[in-house]
Amino acid sequence: MSINRVVLSGNLTRDPEVRTTQSGMPVMSLGIAVNDRRKNSQTGEWEDYANFVDCTMFGNRAQNVSQYLSKGQRVMIDGKLRYSQWERDGQKRSKIEVIIDDLDFASPRGSGQGGYDSSASHGGGSSAYSAPTTPVVDTTSSVYDEDIPF
Repeated sequence: MSINRVVLSGNLTRDPEVRTTQSGMPVMSLGIAVNDRRKNSQTGEWEDYANFVDCTMFGNRAQNVSQYLSKGQRVMIDGKLRYSQWERDGQKRSKIEVIIDDLDFASPRGSGQGGYDSSASHGGGSSAYSAPTTPVVDTTSSVYDEDIPF
């Protein structure tokens, strides 16, 4: 048994592009940058390195969600990997992309970054952008390191 599941959180590298297949299905393509931290062996400092990931979403949700996305916006993506290969001008080409099953906004439109999750595409219906809500904080209990069993 194998599992093909990807969860990513990153910033859009470009505005989404929506096209339509010959059968009329909307297809949204976008790219996200996901940071990875590595320790520089020469300086000993931690440095961020960007990984650029191509993502694709199909169906009416793709058309609806694309209206609320713009370059620099932080998103969370749940999906699966797909490997494609083709030949162009006599050269074999290939790529791995993420097929989006679910996309959540992590920042409001136009802000670039933020800290809430509006969960705009849960469900299977059309997406709607909702205003940020105040997070609920439980002040009646506290957790200490010694309370964690591992």
